[in-house]
Amino acid sequence: MTPLAGLLALSLPVVAALAASPAFAAQADTRVALHGDVISAVSNSAKTGEVASDKKVQVSVSLTPRDTKGLDAFIAKVGDKKSPQYKHYLTVKQYAARYGATSATIAKVSKYLKSQGLKTGAVSANHLTIGASGTASQVEKAFGTTLAKFKEKGSNHSYFANTTAPKLPAGIASAVSDVAGLNDYAKYHHNAQAAPHATAKAAAGLTPTTAKKAYNLTSTVSAGYDGTGSTVALLEFSAFKQSDVTKYDTNYSLSVATPTVVAAGGGTTDTSGQDEVDLDIEVVQALAPGSTIKVYEAPNSDAGETAVYSKLVSDDVPIISISWGIYESGETASNRTALNTDFQEAAAQGQSVFAASGDSGSDDAGDGGTSVDFPASDPYVTGTGGTTLTTSSGTWSKETAWSGSGGGVSSIYSRPSFQTSSENSSSYRGVPDVAADANPSSGWSIYTEGAWYEFGGTSAAAPNWAAFTAILDDEADETGGYELGYANSTIYALATSSSSTYASAFHDVTSGSNGDYSAGTGYDKVTGWGSYNGANFISAEL
Repeated sequence: MTPLAGLLALSLPVVAALAASPAFAAQADTRVALHGDVISAVSNSAKTGEVASDKKVQVSVSLTPRDTKGLDAFIAKVGDKKSPQYKHYLTVKQYAARYGATSATIAKVSKYLKSQGLKTGAVSANHLTIGASGTASQVEKAFGTTLAKFKEKGSNHSYFANTTAPKLPAGIASAVSDVAGLNDYAKYHHNAQAAPHATAKAAAGLTPTTAKKAYNLTSTVSAGYDGTGSTVALLEFSAFKQSDVTKYDTNYSLSVATPTVVAAGGGTTDTSGQDEVDLDIEVVQALAPGSTIKVYEAPNSDAGETAVYSKLVSDDVPIISISWGIYESGETASNRTALNTDFQEAAAQGQSVFAASGDSGSDDAGDGGTSVDFPASDPYVTGTGGTTLTTSSGTWSKETAWSGSGGGVSSIYSRPSFQTSSENSSSYRGVPDVAADANPSSGWSIYTEGAWYEFGGTSAAAPNWAAFTAILDDEADETGGYELGYANSTIYALATSSSSTYASAFHDVTSGSNGDYSAGTGYDKVTGWGSYNGANFISAEL
């Protein structure tokens, strides 16, 4: 026997004994919990049983990005007019190369998932999401938790969810920020408000003609800047009927392209929010008829939410409108972390993201306190509040704060650099950033579910700003200017550049309240900087 062979022979029993020892096994099986990855509804629900072991479960594993400090610095530079990098945004491929997970990390996490019997899907283009599927028992084993059935107290809402935070081996836990799909709790509400009565004929409210006139877009659109070349993505957790949209287009003689549906996370067949989707599409078509509309449909769950945002940033759609949300603490901490990463990516890629700020005033959670809506509260998202619009001979006369306009102070996000202490004295982010008409009494004439309604809600404000951005981007492309891109940096810089520019580009809303907060001169926590004065805003920006 050679010395080496003898050494190996001697070592094998030692290794075998060591591997069999409890201490070694404990070290190999050490798991780390992903904190904040249990939905809050579980605490207000009764457990009704266990999930069948063979139930098919799909999950989305969100990976931790690299060099977050470098990413923050890059976003600051592309939003600074004094920087040579101003609005020189990244492509998805460039983002993935700089900030996405490494190939080694992706391979390591994927290998673990497969070792647990899960089937892995395609990795997102930004290298930050891995899809996986398996039986409930495989998922429970992979993530060290139990899936149970629940019924929410005070309602008949039944769902399944993980009972404890998922746990992963210490060797890969730091590479994972969230595991979505461990529940099927439908939780996202849309922020549309309809006047109480349907009518056979077009309801009172803003039409394509009156809306453009009220927000000073008539001359711009007449000059040919109607959103052509711009793409607006609408995030939806409900399907819709094209026949309703076609009826709207025919009634107002709109020559528009048919919206394209993009499924994310398997898409959805749920039509309970059909009125919301119709509202979003029709508002964009009314103001920016030349734009291309993509309707991103996903299941109303945390897995659907993760999938749709990952796809939106991986597809690099230039303009995004979001009319669905939830009070901040209703979103799990790990989900917020994963989605904030997507919103950071959107900012780095120059995507303009607008989200309704909610229709519950200063109490988004409805618990008698003050709270704001997510994702409007995320600093990389432009929160859109609501106003009551008054016109004179069709021209803008005034706007006052709508009482339902979601707004206040985030309990999660620190005050971002674009908000100074003079605008927001709190050390946390102020919401919203801007506003537009949202009162159903001064809202939009919308056709949905076979009838005409007058619609408002901050769900009308978000697509309004998205459509305006499509028009701005169209003119910018034709005249050699910059597209809006990451909106917050541009909006705050424009609003604070000079008092005369602000007075020209924005409609300041100085009266009204949403409960605990009141509108006032300049920035406020009900309407932000106010609504846009279309042609003037574009002129000031370009």
